[in-house]
Amino acid sequence: MLRRSTIAIATVSALGISFCSIDVSARKSSVAVAGSFPNWEVTASCRGAASAGSNQTPSGRLESCLASEQRTREELNKNWSTFPAADRTSCVKSLTFSPTYTELVTCLEMRRDVKNVGGAKPDDTKPRR
Repeated sequence: MLRRSTIAIATVSALGISFCSIDVSARKSSVAVAGSFPNWEVTASCRGAASAGSNQTPSGRLESCLASEQRTREELNKNWSTFPAADRTSCVKSLTFSPTYTELVTCLEMRRDVKNVGGAKPDDTKPRR
């Protein structure tokens, strides 16, 4: 159930659909950094996620979330230029409420994968007998 919810949230985020009122200050900062790698404060998002979890202690969940976001940020920063500029801009703009690097990389990967679906071929195209 949690996995389906996470996928649904990531899909909605990647498509730029928002069910929350838009935080104008977050929108402005997103637009300002759309051309370069964003620098987001993810503590509030992790604090919210930590309060909703059921494994570990709340402080352990918070530390785990912050560490995960830092790893994701570092990896995404290394690969930032490999994503098309239009996708980077669109994904950054779509994350308007307490954005996270995990949501950003999910958006970018989904856009990349959707583009690759049409040209993808199975590894083994020979019929089996």
